[in-house]
Amino acid sequence: MNGRDRDGEGRARSARPRDGLGRPLPYGEPGVERQPEGVVRTPAGTLAEAQRLLDAGMPFHAHEVFEDAWKSGPPAEAPLWRALAQLAVGLTHAARGNAVGGARLLRRGADALALAGRDTATAPETVAGPGGAQSPYGIDVPGLVRWARELALRVEAGPAVDAAAEAPQLASRPDRPNPA
Repeated sequence: MNGRDRDGEGRARSARPRDGLGRPLPYGEPGVERQPEGVVRTPAGTLAEAQRLLDAGMPFHAHEVFEDAWKSGPPAEAPLWRALAQLAVGLTHAARGNAVGGARLLRRGADALALAGRDTATAPETVAGPGGAQSPYGIDVPGLVRWARELALRVEAGPAVDAAAEAPQLASRPDRPNPA
């Protein structure tokens, strides 16, 4: 067997510590705890954990939460969770200073979310979102699409962004103003 790092199940997985944006750090450096993989959560649990990570300036880790949802949830919902993961990865790249990749992923995620939100708007799990429109799991689809497109423009025009300061609001919450 080669000298690659392995997880408990023998799969290749780097043991290098990571920073809050998912970048590898040198062995021995303090890093942030990695998001466990393969965690099955309820949609509400997925949104709560991803929001916590986004608010903490850790969009790379939030993308892993969305990835778990798209891989473990119903296939019909995969496009929704995949689109949210793309937004999180776009924010990750933008915060790392990769303007081209960040803007591209933000736009791709916005387009995919607009489609997924439309396709899931009649699912039984929808609730009234901002403005009364039907929204899957209360996700503010129009607000997130607008946020991603506006951030993509700013990313292309300037330096890296602060991931925590730019964290989107995934769903309407009474303790936080709507970004719209």
